[in-house]
Formats: sequence, structure tokens, C-alpha cells
Amino acid sequence: MWQKDYLAASDGNVSVRLDEEHFLVTPSGLSKGFITADQLLVIDWDAQPVGPRYGIARDLRPSSEILLHLEAYRRRPDIVSVVHAHPPLAVALSIAGVSLAQCILPEVVMTLGLIPTSDYAAPASPEGPQVIAGLIESYDAIILQRHGSVTVGASPWEAYLKLEKVEHTAKITKTVLELGGEPPMPADQVAKAAEWRAQRGLMQGRQAADICTACGVCRLSGTRH
Repeated sequence: MWQKDYLAASDGNVSVRLDEEHFLVTPSGLSKGFITADQLLVIDWDAQPVGPRYGIARDLRPSSEILLHLEAYRRRPDIVSVVHAHPPLAVALSIAGVSLAQCILPEVVMTLGLIPTSDYAAPASPEGPQVIAGLIESYDAIILQRHGSVTVGASPWEAYLKLEKVEHTAKITKTVLELGGEPPMPADQVAKAAEWRAQRGLMQGRQAADICTACGVCRLSGTRH
């Protein structure tokens, strides 16, 4: 994440669900480019460190942003890892009012459905976990308005790869806008990509309804929409 410029300084955080009560998390205030294994913390559902802590980890604390992670775990029992980053282009597009929740790239429709943007919440505020409610239940990748991104998966690596796809999509979207065009993906091609997703049981929550609204493809087999 640090090498790819998806965060800077001490930005961002990563967590992994260890079991029903415990999570492995990155600590507050450290650059993710230089963090070491012995600086990772184990916390509980109250975001409190548990177990003995020695040496370099003695005074470390989890980031206040970890509450957002815990909210994702509460709402998605299926996920194992949450990655929060600050991908520059994705954030810039959210400030400019350009949504990534549109059908431009077939790969995005097939792998993520859409990439919605949440309402704004100040970083580390109590509202942070609230703005992902209603989105995280259906989506594995969300843009946080003016702030960053949240991606989730069955492993840290899977969640990270979804972050790569978010920023890659933002780069292509920005390039298309700079070239003076925003051609919609033909409806029949959107339908094929969405159908591929639906047939594999990947169309979760409100995705089919959102694709219907955003892209005009409202008849998908394998869904109730």
C-alpha cells in the first residue's frame, strides 16, 4: 500500500479477524511502509488491546479508524480482512463529484458489481462507521467521500487487490474524462457482465438493484430483481 502510494505518512490501517472475539490490527501513528510484525496489536470488539504486550508494542494503540473496521465485521460475518487506504485518484474523484458507481469497465461489474461512494464523515469521528451502513452489506469496495477507501475480503491479500482495482478504475475514469468522453458501456455488454456475476452467486445485497438504476440493466437471472 505504501509502495503503491495508496497512503502516506501514518495514513491507513489493516485488520484481520482472528476468531469470533479477536482481531489483528495495525497500530496508530506508524507508517505502513516501515511497520514490523512485533508492532501489530490484538484487539477485542471494544477496540481494546488484549493479552500481554512487551517491548516495542508496549505503548502502541490501535487507530481510532479501527471502529470502521469493526463495523464492517459486525455487518459482514463473511469477511476476514478490512483494508482502509487513501488512494489519491479515487479520493480526488469523490471530491470532484465523479462517481465510480457506473458501468464503464466490464471487469469492475464482474468482480465488484459497482464501487459506491459513501456520505462524508470526518476521519476518526463517531460518524465514520455509520456512513458505510447500507453499503458494506452489499459491496466489497467503497469510496469514503473526501477521505479514502474501504475494501474487504476473505484475506488481507484479497482485500488489498480490491484496493488496487479501485485506484485502477479511478485512473481510467479520470483519463476518459480528460480525453473528453464518457461513453456508456452498451447495455447488452453490461447485461453480460452482470449476468456472469449473478450466475456465480456474487450478486449480493442491493447490487442488482443498483446496477439496474445506474446502468439500466434490470433483468438478471439468479437474482430477485
